[in-house]
Amino acid sequence: MVKIVTDTTSGLTLEQAAQLGIPFIPQIIVFGNENYRDDTEIDTKTFLAKLRASSSLPKTAAPPPALYNPIYQEAVEKGETVIVICPSAELSGTVRSATIAAQDFPGADIRIFDTRTIAGGLASMVLQANEWAKEGLDADTIMEKLGQMSRRHHIYFLVDTLEYLYKGGRIGGAAALFGSILQVKPILTLRNGRAEPFESQRTKKRALARLMEIVSEKYPKSKPGYLSVMRGEAEEEAKALAEQFGAQLSIPNVPLYLMPPAILVHAGPGVLAVSFFAEEDNA
Repeated sequence: MVKIVTDTTSGLTLEQAAQLGIPFIPQIIVFGNENYRDDTEIDTKTFLAKLRASSSLPKTAAPPPALYNPIYQEAVEKGETVIVICPSAELSGTVRSATIAAQDFPGADIRIFDTRTIAGGLASMVLQANEWAKEGLDADTIMEKLGQMSRRHHIYFLVDTLEYLYKGGRIGGAAALFGSILQVKPILTLRNGRAEPFESQRTKKRALARLMEIVSEKYPKSKPGYLSVMRGEAEEEAKALAEQFGAQLSIPNVPLYLMPPAILVHAGPGVLAVSFFAEEDNA
């Protein structure tokens, strides 16, 4: 048997993970001298309220390796193989933490998979892997399928300001300066697991329209695209975007994820994103 493990950067909720039987690891949110687990000690609503009241930007820390130990131990006792599906190692230390923890279990079959993404795309891979595990697929096959999904993945997102990404070290200073000086609305993407500008538009309305064009051009015709929409505070815009994608691409019930605090620390509260898997591998 294969046990799938993930963390809060997937955008799944603690309740969803528990219902699916997926062990769920938190990220750590740091406000000054106070640390919070973002699964049980701080949720997105509470985080946003603290962010508005704080005079300085919060930080994140990867989950301590010790949090993985009970999960690995239980898998060893049950004779299970573990696949830990992680956010991009360029954006989070989760891959490193999961790998360090695995070193305490030299006889166990523990696989660490770097999805090279975050949020909705990560959630889609976790959900698919969990289904494959329930169907009885072996770990090698699941890892191969995850690799195929990862190579097809695209994510595009809009932020109100590049300040959070820049101060969190998730985007270069030149890119941040570009957006702030010109007062444009950059469309960002992940390349090699790291946030980079894709293109820019003069207004948010035009940027959202351009998002529709980009996704419609790349969305697969013959393979599942697993499209999802993610948001911070922009609830109504996210709902409208999901409805538009659903109508234009004939997708019933587009998943809508509320981004967890660990992502909002770096993307900012106004982030709005779309994730999907294209027809072919990324060039």
